[in-house]
Amino acid sequence: MTHLELALCTGGMLLGTFLPRVLPMTLLAGRPLPEAARVWLGFVPAAILAALVAPEIFLVDGKLALSMDNTFLVAALPSIFVAWKTRSLFATLAAGMASVALLRWGAA
Repeated sequence: MTHLELALCTGGMLLGTFLPRVLPMTLLAGRPLPEAARVWLGFVPAAILAALVAPEIFLVDGKLALSMDNTFLVAALPSIFVAWKTRSLFATLAAGMASVALLRWGAA
């Protein structure tokens, strides 16, 4: 790859990540969003988090693993309960880490 190709590739990546972030902020600055759009956008962080976490919980070696042998799936159950009862990110993370540690320690 030549220096020019590297510069063009870097510039393309810059535009590909910068423009989708800046354009909406620039074009919508100072304008109120419709209520439906605000409600819809409120679900985006949870959807992104679910998309990131779900494969780690439900897949083992790229295959669906809905069994009690799946450590992360079993550890997710008390974490979901703690999240539901406390609504605390710290408590949920602590429950998840403790669950995984206990399951790994018990399996050793």
